[in-house]
Amino acid sequence: MKRCIEVADIRECCQAWRRRGLSIALVPTMGFFHDGHLALMRRAKTLADRVVVSLFVNPIQFGPKEDLASYPRDLERDSALAAAAGVDALFIPTVSAMYGDGFETKVVLGALGQGLCGASRPGHFDGVATVVTKLFHIVAPDVAVFGEKDFQQLAIIRRMVADLDFNLRIVSQPIVRESDGLAMSSRNTYLTTEERQAATCLYRALVLAKTMAQRDERPTAAAIERTVRDSIEENAGFTVEYATVVDRASLAPAAKIDENCLLALAVRVGGRVRLIDNAPLFG
Repeated sequence: MKRCIEVADIRECCQAWRRRGLSIALVPTMGFFHDGHLALMRRAKTLADRVVVSLFVNPIQFGPKEDLASYPRDLERDSALAAAAGVDALFIPTVSAMYGDGFETKVVLGALGQGLCGASRPGHFDGVATVVTKLFHIVAPDVAVFGEKDFQQLAIIRRMVADLDFNLRIVSQPIVRESDGLAMSSRNTYLTTEERQAATCLYRALVLAKTMAQRDERPTAAAIERTVRDSIEENAGFTVEYATVVDRASLAPAAKIDENCLLALAVRVGGRVRLIDNAPLFG
């Protein structure tokens, strides 16, 4: 596996593959790999001749009081895991390589980036869209793979690719969960033993919401949201930031419960850890 730090190096690597007629898949990440990341890499291997994984903790998507400095990092472990997953090139740029002196251009999003996580993390998705745009231009992949755990991010990237005419395909990968249902996340490492045990309440709440939605007499979105919030906040230290039933395409609050609905969650644990999850209410 090739490791590239400079933009010019990964660009030349990809251009050389392209001259040989090889297709390229990109998996953007912030590192500290778990099985969810590895599932993205394995999916990418089935979609293209060569796989590039970017590993970059992107500072412009973090707010001033968020966990940029403490975000978990382990480059050598990540490199070994990526190599074992069959990744062909790991792109690990520095901040100065991605955002040089005088950098001031960014992608500014519309309505898709304003609700859900965007409401409590202003500017976050502009930062995500900006770095992903740069990665698409640098690597020029034929396909890029994103996980469904951050469903809002996935919707934003799909919209951006369509709006800005990027010549690539976006493929989504289902959420990978622990055996007890908790969605895999690098931030799970922040949880204490007791918090980790209690965090299964997010998955149980999603299952409860699906059960409610599929009753013969369907409840309102408000009833589902209220029940989910109450079930999670029964656990000490757990505070629901949002529990919202949305339309899968627009991410707008759902007017009625139907097959297009998805329940999205963001939960604060102990005032310092933020977990997200989601599930369709049908299927």
